[in-house]
Amino acid sequence: MTNERRCPVTQFDHHSTEHTENHVAIYRKLREESPVAWTEAHGGFWVLSDYASVYEASRNDDMFSSARHDEYGGPGLAVTIPKAPTEFHIPIEIDPPNSAPYRKLINKVTAPRTVENLEPMIKHYVTGIIDSVIETGEADLAIVAGVPAMVVIDWLGLDPSEYQTYVDAMHTLVSAAPDSAEYRHAADVSVPRVEETVRAHIRYRREHPGDDITTYFIQSEINGETMTDDEIYSILELIISGGVGTTASLVTQSLVWLYQNPDERTQLIEDPSMLDIALEEFLRVFSPTQALGRTVMEDAEFHGCPVRKGDRALLSWASANRDPEQFSDPDDVDITRWPNRHIAFGVGVHRCAGLYIAKALAREIFTQVFERMSDYVVDMENVVTYPDQGTNAGYHSIPVTFTPGERLLGQTPLFGEHYTKAS
Repeated sequence: MTNERRCPVTQFDHHSTEHTENHVAIYRKLREESPVAWTEAHGGFWVLSDYASVYEASRNDDMFSSARHDEYGGPGLAVTIPKAPTEFHIPIEIDPPNSAPYRKLINKVTAPRTVENLEPMIKHYVTGIIDSVIETGEADLAIVAGVPAMVVIDWLGLDPSEYQTYVDAMHTLVSAAPDSAEYRHAADVSVPRVEETVRAHIRYRREHPGDDITTYFIQSEINGETMTDDEIYSILELIISGGVGTTASLVTQSLVWLYQNPDERTQLIEDPSMLDIALEEFLRVFSPTQALGRTVMEDAEFHGCPVRKGDRALLSWASANRDPEQFSDPDDVDITRWPNRHIAFGVGVHRCAGLYIAKALAREIFTQVFERMSDYVVDMENVVTYPDQGTNAGYHSIPVTFTPGERLLGQTPLFGEHYTKAS
């Protein structure tokens, strides 16, 4: 098969140590030498690394399918390469037009107007998590990465105090090396435990409806019929796996960069109105989801390469977002860059539905860190990056010191009142 390829890439592996240490340079070399290229890693797949090819493939669902295709090297090809041991995910693993009814339901509860209802809950958890360390003057700043998990779990009507269980399961699958003991424990123990809990919650909500997103999906219809437990679980697991990882990836990378670039941090502290545009630049440069997979559905020439039906392809949003053909000085972080046509949330029908929630979370985290821990100093010698950065990049640990401050919630418990609202 390799001899038929006209665009070979030797030794490209987005789960390798080399990639984790220097994925920016590796993708830069790919864009310069062969933006559509073949690698034999993980059974073989195409790597799409420039903006043009990633954008085109993302919008061509007939040729680049997001669905699982067991007939091509299965069982269970999925949007990750190699396949993560997760449930079939609705709607991102359904091609249009069949994905449209599911996406319509999800869009209803993730639209900007609806996300406004989550803002009190987001503010509560950000405030509470910073309260837990604000009086000490030292902390692991990566604790703020737990907030997205708290919000998502609460939003679904589950117990937010158990958020770490979901992080240990879903986030580990995209931040630990696929052959590591940590990854295997998540796949064999943590993920099944989450599945048991979530499925029990679905069954309970069928008998005892609540004011939460789980109840919303239970009471919704697809093509005139209510969804099965399997369909609902598939949607909820996708929400959890996306919610606990992507915003954490964005925020941890950005906070470390801001420490390393104090002038830009000062600008954002002194002029909070700059934050929204800066956030778009952080999304571009620190693309939370680095890349996702597709399955080629026809023999064709694609950007000069002979792709074949059944081939796998990795679409790298992170690399496309640093393409000099699309962005001037793409490796520079310009917090005033505008317009900014980044594709950190993907492109086309499978563009991330949770993008407004992610932005609201990141905005509140940055705002409170700037207001309450503005002089934080990172112990760079002891930061801990994700062991694997093929799917998500970021930091597991960010030791910091700062001027102590006061708690804002007083004696209000972090996990007391739930803030769940379905619409």
